[in-house]
Amino acid sequence: MKKYAYIGSLGFIAVITTEFGIIGILPQIAEYYKISIDKAGYLLSAFALVIALTGPFMTLLTSGIDRKKIMTAAIIMFLITGIISSFSPPFWLLMIVRILPAFLQPVYIATALSVAVNGADNTKKNELMSIVFSGVAIAMVTTVPFATWISGLYSWEYSFMIQAIISLIALMIIHFLLPAMPVNEKKSFGSQVKILKQPSFILSTLTNFFMITAWFSTYSYFADYLGKAKGMNTSMISYMLFLFGIIGIMANRIAGKMLNKNVTATLAFFLSGTVLIPVLLSLSDGNLLATIIVIGVWGFLYSPSFLNASTYMISAAPNALEFANSLATSFGNLGVTLGTTIGGWIIVTKGVEYTPWIGFIFGILAFIMMILRNLIERKKQVLASCPEQL
Repeated sequence: MKKYAYIGSLGFIAVITTEFGIIGILPQIAEYYKISIDKAGYLLSAFALVIALTGPFMTLLTSGIDRKKIMTAAIIMFLITGIISSFSPPFWLLMIVRILPAFLQPVYIATALSVAVNGADNTKKNELMSIVFSGVAIAMVTTVPFATWISGLYSWEYSFMIQAIISLIALMIIHFLLPAMPVNEKKSFGSQVKILKQPSFILSTLTNFFMITAWFSTYSYFADYLGKAKGMNTSMISYMLFLFGIIGIMANRIAGKMLNKNVTATLAFFLSGTVLIPVLLSLSDGNLLATIIVIGVWGFLYSPSFLNASTYMISAAPNALEFANSLATSFGNLGVTLGTTIGGWIIVTKGVEYTPWIGFIFGILAFIMMILRNLIERKKQVLASCPEQL
């Protein structure tokens, strides 16, 4: 039902505002705690690493619990940690409260997607998933740039206050509008875990990992990159985040319709941005108008990446939707961790202007994984049509 998809999307806004709202305020946090920008980046990479390491296990462990209760518990955790973070605790404590909600983030995402597509016709599932994932783009266009703008006016703590408010709103909507959803038939762990033996699924997972690594090697330092490489101030950066997000909302809806027609072609189209954007950013140089146009293209090609990755992985494991989604979230966040870590290292050793080229390299690797999956599936089709060759 679309109603459930929109509810899931609202919770997604809270989740994404918490995870990626930190991107716009990393320079301020680094200055406040008197640490380097790459160390401040741990607030993003550590969050993502916890998701990567625990996501599938947490999803399997909670797969038999009422879905409303799971979604509610996850948002409560985001609310509490957002409030604590807004009091500017010592950096070690800020790191801990950043990590805690990461344990339930992939559970929320997998559950929200499952609720949205439950009972839906197969021709509508990708579109419903795109509605849930539109929460990513909506957060990028509203809460993330707004939090960055407010932090520029006052201080970085206000960004966490906004994150807590969004979580509270999402919690109330889920509590009052989502009915109880007990799990009537829990799938066995074995039936879900067996997808890990499928070559197509493994290659899909690597595609996701390399693609997200490519995007986040630069996007994690969006504010730092635009500030140092393009000479923008905090206010201008918040406008660029707004532009990035508003185009991303449209991109998610377009991607949802494209995925219904051809999953592989859609992923390849949007993945091309990992190769194209570094070139365009280099060519735009110091031209403000050209840079704004490139950021718009960047937002369009980047925003559906999580939707595309999840759909691509599910297409290789249609009978284990929630587990496949949790793996997509985990490996996507592992990509966030690696991209953020390598990006931070490049900034410290070479300069922030070199970070987009990391994306170029990992984008090529993602394309190679796609080609390998395509070759394996074609071979499988040939063998299926000619059983005498077996």
